[in-house]
Amino acid sequence: MTKLQGEYVPSTAGWVRDQVEAFEASNGTEANTLRGGSDPIVVITNRGAKTGKIRKTPLMRVEKDGRYLAVGSLGGAPKNPVWVYNFRANPEVELQDGPVRKRYVARELSGEERAEWWDYAVATWSTYGEYQKKTDRQIPLFLLEPVD
Repeated sequence: MTKLQGEYVPSTAGWVRDQVEAFEASNGTEANTLRGGSDPIVVITNRGAKTGKIRKTPLMRVEKDGRYLAVGSLGGAPKNPVWVYNFRANPEVELQDGPVRKRYVARELSGEERAEWWDYAVATWSTYGEYQKKTDRQIPLFLLEPVD
């Protein structure tokens, strides 16, 4: 698999930088759960919408039949996480789930398909439902479908 090429710019959030570094250094065997818990995460590598530089984001693991869901909850904040704009501008991403890294294309969901995946996301990690109650925006969902 050809990796996304370019200059990597670590997150400005220290905990994100530390988690991504530990996750990648261990090939996904460490730092693979939400901080302080047992909920599994994946790390998504994407290209920045404005800079074109490489970004890496740990997100909750929501997987079904080899496809993954990226949930733009930002803990129910009033704004979208920056990676939402990156996915919209540059939908080709890499996702690492444990030691397995593959290329995917991210597609923003709407309508009935979004509703079905939202229900699945909340069933997988119920906190998403609480996050939606905290914000007036509709939390964006991206379905990541494998390329290779």
